[in-house]
Amino acid sequence: MNEKQIIDWLREEDERKLSVLWREANDARIVHVGEQVHLRGLIEISNICVRRCGYCGISADDRQIDRYRMTEEEIMDCVQKSVDFGYGTVVMQAGEDYGITREWVTKIVRRIKAETPLAVTLSLGERPDEDLIAWREAGANRYLIRFETSNRDLYDRIHPPLGDKPSDRFAILTNLKKLGYEVGSGIMIGIPGQTYADLARDILTFRKLDLDMIGVGPFIPHPETTLGKELPCAQAVEQVPNTEKMTYKVIALTRLVCPEANIPSTTALATLNKTDGREYGLMRGANIVMPNLTPPQYRVMYEIYPNKACINETSEACASCLPLRILNIGRTVGSGQGGRIKRDVEKSEYR
Repeated sequence: MNEKQIIDWLREEDERKLSVLWREANDARIVHVGEQVHLRGLIEISNICVRRCGYCGISADDRQIDRYRMTEEEIMDCVQKSVDFGYGTVVMQAGEDYGITREWVTKIVRRIKAETPLAVTLSLGERPDEDLIAWREAGANRYLIRFETSNRDLYDRIHPPLGDKPSDRFAILTNLKKLGYEVGSGIMIGIPGQTYADLARDILTFRKLDLDMIGVGPFIPHPETTLGKELPCAQAVEQVPNTEKMTYKVIALTRLVCPEANIPSTTALATLNKTDGREYGLMRGANIVMPNLTPPQYRVMYEIYPNKACINETSEACASCLPLRILNIGRTVGSGQGGRIKRDVEKSEYR
């Protein structure tokens, strides 16, 4: 699939034609990753962040929110719940918090690997190579860091640099792969100024990077951020909408272009459609769901965007709800760690 073909699909509004896209993405998902939906327990271990991103509710610019950093034992309690609930992976996510030290994370990763059968995924922002090496040696399996957009000017507009050092997330992703991590990345859909050509190039960049996990979600700015406070202006013809339907299109096209990747149906998508947003994502190419294990008293403080789905639920409620939702759409709950499997099948015609 080339850039023009992707743009044509992104612009498509005919529901009959889109039904073909949904079906082809679902068929590719069945062939390449099967019927299992793998559950990955998310722990939001800190909302402290040194970055000043123009849309994020835990930006360092927000002096009003209460900050927290979970203790080792609080994290391990959540890890044990992940085991008890039958999840195959635990994901430790945080703002870019340098109070989370290399040694502290190394110790926790070693404990998880020694005491549980879980895969460990880290999503801790842009960290020095020494940190990434130490965590991989301790047993961390995966690392997630979104490049957000392949348009450098657009990226810089919403992600101010830290000091005088510009971000180079593509270099980080390349390095993570060299270190032996399974590598995950992704984008936001509908960033102000994002064009259909930008978004098509993002999808093709997924293929170029050969990512193991790809997360896509709508751009939802927090109301207390610069972008959240700006008055909406008339959108240019080329502006990508940050809608539920556009998110489904990107999930489906990502599955066709990167058929072996693990693709989550995200919480942001569920936020746009709390009734069945996750289900539609799963039926249009996704195969991963990330139930939240964060203790409720912290979960409400990790408000990166408003009205976040499941923000007031307990981990027990998520653990009882999500498997039923998966079974109700005819899928099965995955077992094991659910890493990327490279299958010996013919390459997709869309690659």
